[in-house]
Amino acid sequence: MDILSGYRGKRVVVTGCHSGIGHATASLLLGAGAEVHGLDIKPVDLTLASYTPLDLKDPHSIESASEAIPGPIDALFNCAGVAPGWAPADVMAVNFIGTRYLTERLSVAMGEGSAIVSVASNGGAGWMQHLPILGELTATASFEEAVSWYGAHAAQAPHAYSFSKEAVIAWTLKTSGSLIRRGIRMNCTSPGAVQTPMLDEIEKVTPSASIDVMAQPIGRRSIAVEQAWPLLFLNSDAASYINGVVLPVDGGFLGAKSIDPASSLSDIGRK
Repeated sequence: MDILSGYRGKRVVVTGCHSGIGHATASLLLGAGAEVHGLDIKPVDLTLASYTPLDLKDPHSIESASEAIPGPIDALFNCAGVAPGWAPADVMAVNFIGTRYLTERLSVAMGEGSAIVSVASNGGAGWMQHLPILGELTATASFEEAVSWYGAHAAQAPHAYSFSKEAVIAWTLKTSGSLIRRGIRMNCTSPGAVQTPMLDEIEKVTPSASIDVMAQPIGRRSIAVEQAWPLLFLNSDAASYINGVVLPVDGGFLGAKSIDPASSLSDIGRK
């Protein structure tokens, strides 16, 4: 099956399309003939069907942006995210809380055969060890309630970036079970080290040597388009029976770690 040809004429939404993985994803979709609607806090240099400014920290911005996207929507690509150097509350808002709220609003315009994919991170690989508090966070009913919950529990989740990505994973797995009853699939990817402007920001607060550890065993960092292709696959008809999956796209890092008794997945992304 030709993955790209399946997107011809489809109406898709891509967040974070100013740069990095989101930009690469939108570019591939445009080349495939999709009707691409982009959302980002910064302007986009691509010729899209529409571009709408979006601040995932602001529920009013999310509401306005979601109302600007014409339905029906065939696929949603949640690629927007911020680096660990941001204020913890903002990291949580952008990477998880705002992304969840936007997805909830856009999914109303999605029907049977549509799909959602989000970019998590192997920095969130310790999610299974934090299921009790992740369960509380993902059970919050609104943007405001989630923000309030995090404000009251931040001490239990001191690494906001890792915790936000753990939340994306837990939310994806939880929500995929309910959305599939409407015929909507939901998955996420777990990238390793990706050479993007965000990684440049991460290197300001994380030693390059620590990042390069996560580029093993393949021995190099990925580029954005190598992360975009798996996103297109997961949201394509070729993946019609794939739902509730966390797909590592990390050159084998998590696979190697999972059988190494000297390492702990809870330490990944927290160094």
